[in-house]
Amino acid sequence: MTRVILTDIEGTTSSIAFVKEVLFPYAAASLDPFLAVHRTEPEVAAILDDVAREAAIDRSDEAALAAQLQQWMAEDRKVTPLKAIQGLIWRNGYETGAYRAHIYPDAAEGLRRWHQQGLALYVYSSGSVEAQKLFFGHSEAGDLTPLFNGYFDTTTGPKREAASYRKIALAIGEDAGEILFLSDVPAELDAAAATGMQTCWLQRPADCPQTDWSNPHPTASSFAEILT
Repeated sequence: MTRVILTDIEGTTSSIAFVKEVLFPYAAASLDPFLAVHRTEPEVAAILDDVAREAAIDRSDEAALAAQLQQWMAEDRKVTPLKAIQGLIWRNGYETGAYRAHIYPDAAEGLRRWHQQGLALYVYSSGSVEAQKLFFGHSEAGDLTPLFNGYFDTTTGPKREAASYRKIALAIGEDAGEILFLSDVPAELDAAAATGMQTCWLQRPADCPQTDWSNPHPTASSFAEILT
């Protein structure tokens, strides 16, 4: 029995292209001016502290810290301080109307339908919780945040490690077998399945470059095909 839906974002609810072609370039272009204005604010300063520790850089060398963040962005690294600073930058973009988050119409419809059916909805993404709330709060389908019960990011753990999904099940307060995890990445689905979670592999034509179709997870090309 499914009681909880846990969903990824990129390639699952939303196109990879929006993240790669809109959000990432906006963060890269805005990083230096953002740090120039906000670097002494407690939240930003704490993130820079984390960058210095993570990369073993002298905390006083702010040019090196900014360069490290730019390098991580170029490499699409799943590093928590990078995701945190991106979330703050993206907030400005959303709030100023620079863009709205792409969401597949079938995903918005499915999330609303499951919410009405009484299923609990959660997000697990490599983007920060802040970025996730902004994403769904400023989507092309409107503010979807009232549909969700909670959010998880890399502070919980890497998305390809089973321990992360055990932590999520514990935090949600449900047996793993009652949670259905949706993702476009088989390695993430493997980690979730190792804990006993149900899984569904989203294979959206525009987003799924996978060529090895032998992976054992149930598949769907849209939320309309997902059975709960």
